[in-house]
Amino acid sequence: MSATSNTVVKETEQIMTQLPPELQQEVRNYARYLLDTKAKPIPRRKPTFDWAGCAKDLRDKYTSVELQHKIADWWVEGATRK
Repeated sequence: MSATSNTVVKETEQIMTQLPPELQQEVRNYARYLLDTKAKPIPRRKPTFDWAGCAKDLRDKYTSVELQHKIADWWVEGATRK
């Protein structure tokens, strides 16, 4: 544990001793919540690229630049509908 972490722990302990038992329990519950939801690393999967080739039917209809513009239009349309 680093010196900074040790200082934070000591300061937190001092604050906890000044709280009534029900608020100490709230702090403990919140700390457990943070540990369970925020402190665990999110497992990363290797990308599958299973979407590759899904726009093959558009190959003869648009150039790559035209398709980029069309996709941008679709994004704007989708954003304005919300």
